Amino acid sequence: MDEATQRIEQPAPAVSEPARRRRRLLRNILLGVAGVLLAAWLVLFLTKGRFLKHTAESLAGRALGRDVKVAGDFQLYFAPFKIRFVAEGLTVANPAWAERPQLFRADRVDALIAPWSMLFGRRRFYSLDLVNGAADLEYDKAHTANTWTFGTGKQGGKPFEFPRVDQASVAGTTVRFRDPRMPLTADLRIDPFRSADARIGRAIGVHGAGVVRTTPFTVEARLLSPDATVNRGQNQLALTAHAAGNVIDITGTLPTIADFEDVPLQVRARGRNMANLLDIIGVVIPNTRTYRLAAQLVKQGEIYRFTHLAGRFGDSDLAGRLTVTNGARVRLDSELATRSLDIVDAAPFIGYNPDIVATQGVQAAAAATGAGARRILPDAALPVKTMGAFDAGLHWTVGVVKSRHVPISDLDLTLALDRGRLALSPFTFTMARGHVASDVIFDTRQRPSADRYDIRLAPTPLGRLLAGYGVAEAGTSGTVRGRIQIEGRGDTVHQSLATGSGRIAFVLPTGTFWTRNVQLAELDIGTFVQKMFQHALKEPVRINCGLIGFTVRGGVAAADPILIDTQKNVILGRGGFSFKTEALDLALRADAKKFSLFSGQSPIGIGGDFAAPSLDVISPQLVGRAGVALGLALVAAPPAAILAFIDPGDAKAAACGPVLAGATAAQQRTIKGKARDDVGNGGTGKSESGKRSGGEKQEQRKKFLGIF
Repeated sequence: MDEATQRIEQPAPAVSEPARRRRRLLRNILLGVAGVLLAAWLVLFLTKGRFLKHTAESLAGRALGRDVKVAGDFQLYFAPFKIRFVAEGLTVANPAWAERPQLFRADRVDALIAPWSMLFGRRRFYSLDLVNGAADLEYDKAHTANTWTFGTGKQGGKPFEFPRVDQASVAGTTVRFRDPRMPLTADLRIDPFRSADARIGRAIGVHGAGVVRTTPFTVEARLLSPDATVNRGQNQLALTAHAAGNVIDITGTLPTIADFEDVPLQVRARGRNMANLLDIIGVVIPNTRTYRLAAQLVKQGEIYRFTHLAGRFGDSDLAGRLTVTNGARVRLDSELATRSLDIVDAAPFIGYNPDIVATQGVQAAAAATGAGARRILPDAALPVKTMGAFDAGLHWTVGVVKSRHVPISDLDLTLALDRGRLALSPFTFTMARGHVASDVIFDTRQRPSADRYDIRLAPTPLGRLLAGYGVAEAGTSGTVRGRIQIEGRGDTVHQSLATGSGRIAFVLPTGTFWTRNVQLAELDIGTFVQKMFQHALKEPVRINCGLIGFTVRGGVAAADPILIDTQKNVILGRGGFSFKTEALDLALRADAKKFSLFSGQSPIGIGGDFAAPSLDVISPQLVGRAGVALGLALVAAPPAAILAFIDPGDAKAAACGPVLAGATAAQQRTIKGKARDDVGNGGTGKSESGKRSGGEKQEQRKKFLGIF
């Protein structure tokens, strides 16, 4: 027998007595624990754990930091391996600051709970039977605490986490939500339902009403697969709300029945006026016509992000993104783009109601804002109080503005609203192939509002600019550039301009124009009639330079100067207009540089008001002279026509340097460098009456605009 075999056959060493005692002790302990557990289970099962009622209330109250009470029957036991929990008249208190005393109450709660889920992971209910439950969810005024966050702790408490539920039966349950920051209050009722095997066979309905700020609303929602919601995060939400004439539809998939954070939701809104929609949350935008928009909404704390926004308002399209921050101050930030903007839809930006503009015209829209009769400047007041309650930032681009008269495109607007100071800067667009850049500010921090307009027009083709008014573009090479700078005080466009002071100047560099376009403006009526019969209306007329300037003081604009130097004439103008009354009172005269057979010298009058200007081109003197001259030209020799119009043609050509620099009347010179005495000096108290025989110039004083 070898050594290995001997080792195998040797008997095992005997177990020591101390080791046997330890084994027996461990076995007895295990049996004792099992016996205690069995006894406890048996006691709980037989008594249903009712004797634990006060202990459970105390433990739950300390864990939640709230009073927890059970007014009726209480059961807590294993049945057999699931925890059975029954509570009748269950209440969980709200914090002391809450408007209502109870966070949750129910006539009866009956649940089967997975034991290990109470210690590890997310709590799981195999079944839940809830009868006449009511939840009250509130934020505090500072928006730093809410009723569903329990305890205080270093982390500020822990929000309630809805358990996973496999089967549920719910009847008579309501939910109240209140957020004093908005402020928002909603009262919702959940339709009764019963589910089995994580399926309910029909949607859960939620109905209710509430108030956002001062706007009442109603809401209807459906949870299309609620058991999947609380169990596997597959719930389909479909919600429709009605408020202030708007309809809002929200659809999406929720991970839990009460979890909207970081969840993409599809939002659609439609109504008669988008301004009414945003007014619900205290945000003011210009009125719109009927709108329809769609976007994706994601909520992240106080931030609501609307992306992939697309839709229409009136006859215009809109796309982009919008962010609403519901913090201590509401703030809107948006990046928007429009391919085609109807000019009617742009009317609200200066205070007009677009529906009235579309159906009744600008004058009726102005009247609707409170403006007087025959006025077109809107008197719609800035919403000063609301503008100070929220902030905003906007960048908006527009491809084409659909307009009957002036072609506008490539609009680019940057808007900033900061505690009542509204700045449209920069605000640029292309008009008739010319570039317009502007900065407009309404500072409502000052009372009344301090307003500033600075509008700059780059060189723009006149033919293209005036094409919408019946002026042909072909044959016209003239351009115009200009600037408007006005500062005033007022809470409406009309008030700010009626108190404004500044300067308006439009400069005409050299260019050519059709004779038929400029002949009447030059008051060469006889030549116009003659050339009309000669079919020679396309002969070009050369503009050397021109300046149409006004000095604005206290809302009254006085010509300073109106001076246009053409190949044949010097056109002069005096008078002005008023932003206060919107009255026009201008006189224009053309002096010939050389002898002309048909040159009417009575001044042309531009009167009326902004809404209905009147043009007195053919004055009684000109009618007589043109009629006589035409008749003599037809039946008599040319010398007879000379009797009707005699003009030696001694007008002094303008020095174009000051004109092209946009200088005031005081800086204007003749081509020989002498100061001009035939242009207005920035006042509206005189009107040029024209030349009399022998070339003697006289002026006739008159009152303009009814204020001088």
